[in-house]
Amino acid sequence: MATEESNSPQNIPTWVIAAVCFVIVLISLIAKRGLRRYGKRAGLCGEERKSRSLSSPRTMTNGGDLVDNNCTATGGFEDMYGEDSATLDQPVTPWTVSVACGYSLMRDPHHNKGLAFTEKERDAHYLRGLLPPVVLSQELQVKKLMHNLRQYKVPLQRYMAMMDLQERNERLFYKLLVDNVEELLPVVYTPTVGEACQKYGSIFRRPQGLYISLKEKGKILEVLKNWPERSVQVIVVTDGERILGLGDLGCQGMGIPVGKLSLYTALGGVRPSACLPITIDVGTNNEKLLNDEFYIGLRQRRATGQEYAELLHEFMSAVKQNYGEKVLIQFEDFANHNAFELLAKYSSTHLVFNDDIQGTASVVLAGLLAALRLLGGTLADHRFLFLGAGEAGTGIAELIALEISKQTGNSIEENRKKVWLVDSKGLIVDSRTESLQHFKKPWAHEHKPVKELVDAIKAIKPTVLIGTSGVGKQFTKEVVESMASLNEKPLIMALSNPTSQAECTAEEAYTWSKGRAIFASGSPFDPFEYDGKVFVPGQANNAYIFPGFGLGLIISGAIRLHDDMLLAASEELAAQVTEEHYEKGLIYPPFSDIRKISANIAAKVAVKAYELGLASHLPQPEDLVKYAESCMYSPVYRTYR
Repeated sequence: MATEESNSPQNIPTWVIAAVCFVIVLISLIAKRGLRRYGKRAGLCGEERKSRSLSSPRTMTNGGDLVDNNCTATGGFEDMYGEDSATLDQPVTPWTVSVACGYSLMRDPHHNKGLAFTEKERDAHYLRGLLPPVVLSQELQVKKLMHNLRQYKVPLQRYMAMMDLQERNERLFYKLLVDNVEELLPVVYTPTVGEACQKYGSIFRRPQGLYISLKEKGKILEVLKNWPERSVQVIVVTDGERILGLGDLGCQGMGIPVGKLSLYTALGGVRPSACLPITIDVGTNNEKLLNDEFYIGLRQRRATGQEYAELLHEFMSAVKQNYGEKVLIQFEDFANHNAFELLAKYSSTHLVFNDDIQGTASVVLAGLLAALRLLGGTLADHRFLFLGAGEAGTGIAELIALEISKQTGNSIEENRKKVWLVDSKGLIVDSRTESLQHFKKPWAHEHKPVKELVDAIKAIKPTVLIGTSGVGKQFTKEVVESMASLNEKPLIMALSNPTSQAECTAEEAYTWSKGRAIFASGSPFDPFEYDGKVFVPGQANNAYIFPGFGLGLIISGAIRLHDDMLLAASEELAAQVTEEHYEKGLIYPPFSDIRKISANIAAKVAVKAYELGLASHLPQPEDLVKYAESCMYSPVYRTYR
């Protein structure tokens, strides 16, 4: 029988006790030495070091190895992490120390202020000597950067300079973008982002979002947990199959989610830390990329069918599990067949939004509602002809029919008859129904077949011509002249992006219509003078809608999206167009007012969420416009204690 004495400490071998004590002392010495060395380097110690602890990036060599700030990667001093004493073939542990001060503070894009650190901040945060003596205001920094950006003649160089700025000084990036939105919007998004995606493998420097490939199947939840931010409110995700009008760019489509989310912050005021760009990499069918030695994605042809569906379903489930019911998932640049299927499949279980289908529809409808002041009549009085019957075309068409139903009380089926679509095979008519994709079938009206666009114009006699084909130069001189012969003020919207894929230019529309056309495009065009009058082309840019729309969903705590929210956003955007804008031929307000516009759109979307019982942030604020403005992220520098 065992006795109490047999379990006593005296019976534990002496060598075991000595070994344990030795390990404890060794760990203690190493820890103290490391903290002492780091504290000495950072200028912090004891409680002061604890009170100033913030997340900071590690100091890296060009090869990505962690090194001590007081030594080079090749040696000279022993570093606190042990890398310098290790040979190249020995593994090392990637230790990190989180103290936002000194050199680390300047390398943290979330907290870095560059030369704007005040004298007091430089002393308090151990920056003395690490910066030149001058102190520059944020406004002067913006002025200097704009001067530098304007020196670049190549748009892609400006894009790369902006991305570099975002990676080193987040607030300055957004301040620059907010203060110069009309000039810089084409740089950080369309059309320049298209070229950036095409060359993404060559210009890639550091990841700006999450890459989820087929290799991560079964582990997507773990991958999401690798993202450092926990309070994610908006996810923009693409699989890269249909990037703008450029086609399948595979993994290099990441430029789209990154660009969209920078606009969510700059234009809609959503916090940068609440935004997560994601690319789903299932391969690419782009042979040029598969043979490109710099391509950064999976080198295989696209997965389809069950394999694709299972990966996307795991992704959607993992997002909901990790971030909750209210995270907004925005699908971006998926191919038509997947875009419609994903939206239909998950709209009842997740808060999902497709900007190509719903965002484009909302911004175009806003332009149409605003243009009625110039065209006359109601929306129901007009006939609409689309070139392009994909995500954008059918999405816009459906929202037009919904708005007419709201105004007239007529059935949506009846209102669809006012909208006609032309695809690559000609006018969509009832005799083609059996061969049509499901999303085109509602638009197959009774009419004889018509092959050419100009013949469809002559047959349908539309008052509005909308291009969503993704193919440039389709609105020829004959097409525009036909529209002008039928209408005193033809409304022509060439919406395909980027600029090279626009159905026609502003100059062509105004010249061929003899200055009578009302013109809007997807990408920006410069003002054009015709017959002594200066015309300012409108831009039906989704950036008018999705940032404010997303903000409205966030501030209301919406758990699902409803079409009435899209209609509310369109109506509010149209209401922002003033007489002064109409005099210039504009059917959209200037982007210089976009933060105010976004706040008003957010308020209208939130109101609708509360009305529909889809809001979870209760009680409803009394003044939703002011509440939206108060929730918007400000890129102005903060003062550090």
